This record gives sequence, C-alpha cells and structure tokens, in this order.
Amino acid sequence: MYTARMKDFEVAIQWLVDCGLVYKVHRVTKPGIPLKSYAEFGAFKLFAIDLGLLGAMCELDLVTIMDGNKVYTEFKGALAEQYVLQQLISSAKVTPYYFATDKSTFEVDFVIQQSGNIIPIEVKAEENLKAKSLRFYYEKYQPAKVIRTSMSNYRQQDWLTNIPLWAVETI
Repeated sequence: MYTARMKDFEVAIQWLVDCGLVYKVHRVTKPGIPLKSYAEFGAFKLFAIDLGLLGAMCELDLVTIMDGNKVYTEFKGALAEQYVLQQLISSAKVTPYYFATDKSTFEVDFVIQQSGNIIPIEVKAEENLKAKSLRFYYEKYQPAKVIRTSMSNYRQQDWLTNIPLWAVETI
C-alpha cells in the first residue's frame, strides 16, 4: 500500500489549479478576520471547476440523478457541495474556506467573509436538517449569521437561516 504526502502531489495539484480545472478550498481552524490569514495552506479540499464536468468524470448517469437510487447517497452530498461552491464563487464573489477543528471532529462545509462577518454555511443535499457541526460552531463562536442550505424551503429559525439550494446565489 502506498501512502501519499502533500509533497508527492504538490506540483500536479498546483498545475490543475493554475489551469483552472480544480478549485482549492483551504481549512481554517479559527474563524477570524481576515479569513485568509487563518487559512492552513497545507490542509485543503479539491473541487472540480464545474458540476457537469464532475458528473461526467464520475460517469454519473441522468437516471440516477433524476430518479434517485438507494446506493446514490453520499455522492449526492458531494454534488450539493460542488454546486454551492460554484454559486459562492460566481454569485457572491467570495473566497470560501472550510472550518474544521484540529482533530477534525467537527467540520462546517464553508465559511465566508462578508461585510465584516464570518458566515458558516452547511450544505445538505436532502431535507435532513440535522447540523451537529454547525451547532457546535454556533455555540462556540456565536456568529451573527448562520446559513444552512438544503432541499427544504426558506425558513428563519432561532439561530440559523435555511436557504433552499436553488436560492444559494442570494447569500
């Protein structure tokens, strides 16, 4: 079994980023302003540059997407995250990061800096609205605004706002 380290792929990953084929989302473990100063450049997630290309690369057929499938569960979340990332970059024109604790016990899909605030964003592909990591983040940092995106309708709750996936561009 071969274990890879960052240095083994650093040049190849940077080439993909420079060519515009992938997007790097860096981790922050502390949500401070400016977010970029808290980015850990050695810890990141890679996203394809386009949702359609991601589906094509994975050979995901239209029937599976439209009709659903009991084995098509986890990847649905990856597609939803990809979609939200694209909307954040193109519509909100922000640089997204993701939040994770040092031991990766809790992770929030995206955090963005907007109008002097750090906004955590949790992405759900279904109507399952449990967001344990987002709750942890809220209780620890008390942000002014907390967003969850899902297939559920818009709703303002006590401590968070749910925005339907189709309306992510309004963030």
